[in-house]
Amino acid sequence: MKTIIVSQARMTSTRLPGKVLLKVLDKSLLEYHIERLQRVKLADEVIIATTINLIDDPIVELCKKLNIKYFRGSENNVLSRYFKTAELYRASIIVRVTSDCPVIDPQIVDDIIEFYLKNINEYDYVSNSTLDKTFPRGLDVEVFSFNALKEAQHRGKKQIETEHVTPYIHQNPDKFRLGSVTNKINLSKHRWTVDEQADFDLIKIIIENLYPKNKNFTMQDILQLFKENPKLIEINKNVKQKIS
Repeated sequence: MKTIIVSQARMTSTRLPGKVLLKVLDKSLLEYHIERLQRVKLADEVIIATTINLIDDPIVELCKKLNIKYFRGSENNVLSRYFKTAELYRASIIVRVTSDCPVIDPQIVDDIIEFYLKNINEYDYVSNSTLDKTFPRGLDVEVFSFNALKEAQHRGKKQIETEHVTPYIHQNPDKFRLGSVTNKINLSKHRWTVDEQADFDLIKIIIENLYPKNKNFTMQDILQLFKENPKLIEINKNVKQKIS
């Protein structure tokens, strides 16, 4: 079975346009995101799924520079973009992440994949974010079978189902076997994703403080930074999360 990580990326974010290519320490957020995903041990490939819009050409150019595979598809029908990516790269298992999560933890991604693989006869879909939210926002991972994605592609017709890839799957427990991975401590109050300027301001502080000392910093390292600087959580506490 082939396992691929598919990360959706585009330049036309409504709240913070071009956010994935914003730079910290002379490196774009997308580069940090890709660098961390490349350390995931249980995935065969990392694919960036972007759009056919010309405005997204810089994302493609970055993928070429980093020798990262990519796919260009519909901007609005992200479900179709994911399905065609998985089909093209002959995936059996898809790991869904989003490019606005530049400090995603590779070990957590591996943990979710491992849970899925160990329980592959019991679940069609597992996640650490959609069913039970106990991890910081920004470490979100979904793992599901190609067959589940194919079913969603054929039957998911509502706007929420085509714009956000997996709602048809995780909102139909009568059709799919769903599994959830939870953290021992509820850390869902933390927000380490980038939707607005306040989010970027926080991520910039995290990367500037941790990356020069240890490129492979983890969730625990970020939590330690917050323990030492408890006011950090105030920076983006008022940002409201959109469905992803």
